[in-house]
Amino acid sequence: MNLESTNGDQIPFSDPEAMFEGFSKADILNLAYCAGDFMLAIDENKIVRDISVNVRDHAFASQWIGQKWADTVTVDSKAKIEQLLNGDQPSSNNWRQVNHSHDGDDIPVNYKVIKPENSHWHIAIGRDLRSISVLQQRLLKTQQSMERDYLHLRQTETRYRLLFDNISYPVLIADAEGHVIQQANRACHALMGVAPGALDGKAFSSLVDIEYRDALLSYIASVAVNSAISPLSVRLAGRSGLVKLAASTFRQSGKQYWLVNIDDGLHEVPGKQSDKYVLDVVEKMPDAFVLTDEKQSIIVANRAFAELVQAGSVEQLLGVSLNRFIGRPDVDLGLLKKQLKDHQNVRNFSSVVNDLNGGEEPVEISAILIEREQPLFGYSVRGIGRRERDLPQSTGNYPRSVEQLTELVGRKPLKEIVRESTDLIERMCIEAALVHTSDNRASAAEILGLSRQSLYSKLHRHGLGNLLGKD
Repeated sequence: MNLESTNGDQIPFSDPEAMFEGFSKADILNLAYCAGDFMLAIDENKIVRDISVNVRDHAFASQWIGQKWADTVTVDSKAKIEQLLNGDQPSSNNWRQVNHSHDGDDIPVNYKVIKPENSHWHIAIGRDLRSISVLQQRLLKTQQSMERDYLHLRQTETRYRLLFDNISYPVLIADAEGHVIQQANRACHALMGVAPGALDGKAFSSLVDIEYRDALLSYIASVAVNSAISPLSVRLAGRSGLVKLAASTFRQSGKQYWLVNIDDGLHEVPGKQSDKYVLDVVEKMPDAFVLTDEKQSIIVANRAFAELVQAGSVEQLLGVSLNRFIGRPDVDLGLLKKQLKDHQNVRNFSSVVNDLNGGEEPVEISAILIEREQPLFGYSVRGIGRRERDLPQSTGNYPRSVEQLTELVGRKPLKEIVRESTDLIERMCIEAALVHTSDNRASAAEILGLSRQSLYSKLHRHGLGNLLGKD
């Protein structure tokens, strides 16, 4: 093979005459068929005289015979057609995309025109770009949905940082494994007399006087077992007087962290059960949040959850079982509860919320288990109906794959899933029979082992075209 390119775009065969010696016209046509979905023969008057296409997918192209090629495309593509026919292209290997008009839709096709030296014909080879266009639209909508979610995440993170940094009392977050400070607010930095950000990355124990460090480590170990333990009095490094440390644990991304409040006697440090800042964030956050006891009775819910289930007020929900609203009773929450006991947290569990008016909303649930004398379960519920509406919808009202059918488990009774599976299989078999017989209903009924009347009835039930098919 000669790696020298004659026109900068192609690497030709070094000996094409030898390569194609013995090729018949049929062989050459087969090569051309492999190049694209459309083949158009265009005369010197720029009129389409003949076509070669796949009848199943591109039968509409037969309407172009006898028309000027430029008349079959949209207005913005006419100039491209003239350029293709006149050879006005930067390179002979260039393909040009044009849009054909058909039944009110634009069909994008990528064309290359070949003009034999000793013939007045032009041969246009085209590739159907509709499947690529659908993928591009799906990618665009998914990207837009991700950007909206990312913007929402950034806004939530900004609110959290503002809240954390503006709390009046000293508070810090430390890694439970290495006891390294991950973040401390301005009040904590002011208490230690250092510049903002100077505490990040330092050992938590370095804030405490040496003689209190063993007590601090024992206290942290005790809190990991029993979060109700009393605060620890210690003296901070380089300072006189005692302060009280109150630590609580939480998990994020599979790692354990400590949230530590420091009571220096100068600020009002709220108790864990009455932290108005945290409660205010939970109440105003856009995602639904609910806290339940061991029996899944609702203890705390925010306004977003009340709106999600169409309740008049949050107070109306207190004491009600969460099973009333999440998925099928005792099914979805039972699975969540088991996962929480095994792993302490669950992310993006797919389910549905049943509101008080009988409606359903697809949701994703993230949950956490808070281990106390009486375990508590926290659920963050995010509606994903908008995201599903943004994505391209599948044709028909039936599931189109085994994966989609299995996703119905826990949301619908087995009887309904089996019925939908049967309808799906029946519809797909009928569609395959119609394709196999070129839409001849009599032949389709014969290969399916049905009477013609039974086939027409099923066609009507599945909405598969009109009832005046070929017999």
